Amino acid sequence: MIVEEILSNADFQRCVHFHGHICPGLAIGCRAAQAALAGLREVRAEDEELVAIVETDACGADAIQVLTGCTFGKGNFIFRDYGKHAFTLAGRKSGRGVRIALKPGVMELTERHRILMDKLRQDGATEEERREFQELHLQKSRDLLERSQEDLFTIRPVNLPLPPKAKIEPSKLCARCGEPTMGSKLARMDGLEICRECLGEIKK
Repeated sequence: MIVEEILSNADFQRCVHFHGHICPGLAIGCRAAQAALAGLREVRAEDEELVAIVETDACGADAIQVLTGCTFGKGNFIFRDYGKHAFTLAGRKSGRGVRIALKPGVMELTERHRILMDKLRQDGATEEERREFQELHLQKSRDLLERSQEDLFTIRPVNLPLPPKAKIEPSKLCARCGEPTMGSKLARMDGLEICRECLGEIKK
């Protein structure tokens, strides 16, 4: 599929709509999700059929949620704060998993791109520099979308224990703040059941 077809593809547009804009990180997440689903011969999860583990909280994680159907709210989207562009997808029925990890150098930016990014982060870029940055950002995104899967990722099968399905349980009131809290998340202190937020305030 040529890059123009990818950019206008309904799946990619859903990722853009959810994330808010096109960027290199979103492109990587989109390609990783597609590679993982294809590798497992799975389709987007409607419920908890799949489990995704992401090792970054950067832009690509949004595309993983959109394309795999693994979401924070369903409990089948797990974040591990490793700072890596690495994504694991596993199927509950098949028991098979695949880890997709970005190869070194793939996300490397040109010096000009990095300079402009720093200026934007410091809120010191002119309107012309902002436009130039957006052009370079889109160009990098397009490059990532049209490169081969083999150029982008190291892909390997994995076997890992999957977390239990999301727990649904009645709430109890925190003895300190009175707010409804999942019972298993309450801690006992001096004979009272207290939420973790209040417990943290007590221990300060």
